[in-house]
Amino acid sequence: MKKIVALLLAFLLMAGLAACAADTPEAIAEPTPEVSPVPTPEPEPECRVFRAAFITQSLTNESQAETWSEFQRMAPEVDFEMSIFAGEYEPDVEFDGVLTAIANGYDVIFVNPSSIEDIAPALQQARDAGLIVGMLSSMIPDEYRHVVDFFVGFDNFLIGAQAGEFISQSFPDGASFVEVGGPVWDSVANARHEGFRSGIADNIIELGSVFAPTDWNTHEAMSIMEDFIARFGNQIDIVWCHWDEGVSGVIEALANAGIEDVFVAGVGGSSIGYQQVLDGVQALSVDLPTISLAWGSLRLARNMLEGETVLVDNWLPADMVTIDVARFSFLCPNW
Repeated sequence: MKKIVALLLAFLLMAGLAACAADTPEAIAEPTPEVSPVPTPEPEPECRVFRAAFITQSLTNESQAETWSEFQRMAPEVDFEMSIFAGEYEPDVEFDGVLTAIANGYDVIFVNPSSIEDIAPALQQARDAGLIVGMLSSMIPDEYRHVVDFFVGFDNFLIGAQAGEFISQSFPDGASFVEVGGPVWDSVANARHEGFRSGIADNIIELGSVFAPTDWNTHEAMSIMEDFIARFGNQIDIVWCHWDEGVSGVIEALANAGIEDVFVAGVGGSSIGYQQVLDGVQALSVDLPTISLAWGSLRLARNMLEGETVLVDNWLPADMVTIDVARFSFLCPNW
């Protein structure tokens, strides 16, 4: 009996162990972590450099030379690579410069031409070829507005008027003036001539007015002034000269004749004009900052390349620079 009981217990024990084994869950394998593929970085888009040409009258004109320097200095800021075609007052050379820019796949041309009439057909070809055409400094006659995308510059009639008003305030009791004009063929010179007459007071009397025969040339301005001195001598109180480099010739002619205390006014705001104002030999320079011409043109062209619409007429302000203003600008160049 004891043996039977022992066998029975052993059987029950074995059955219980089997039941426990059946109730024990199978070991769960650890899941293999999914490894996300490392994305291949997309290459950064290359920054495109746009090609632009400055087609201008002449680098012998200091204001145009300074504008070109500003173009070169600031062009990289808006991803432009600049070239220049200087016509040296030869409209055919400027015309060919436009055609060269078209043939070589330029994106933009900035023009300050000797003659808008002569260069207009080339500018139309440039626009037809998809180039952006910006004009600076020289005003666009209404009949040629279709050949440019935008204009950046100064109202030369207003410049003359402001100079006339400023000078009139300096001579409340009246005075006599002579005018040394820019080239007779240039619309800029004609606008400054007419504007000055609209701004001067009735008691500012004209003795004589002569336009330069060929271009914006210092020696021609000096020759015109020498003739005025021979004709009017000490009757001259004021000289209205259309450009600061021409003022240099006026000043030399006055110095050679021993004539002092003449109110000499010019236009440009170039380094020559500033220095002559600082030296006390030029009373007024109507400042037309070349940095504004260059930067305004570059920014408008870049906006157009990005698909933006820009204003056609973009007028820049002019300032009356006297010795006090010139001294302040010299002491505070970042003003």
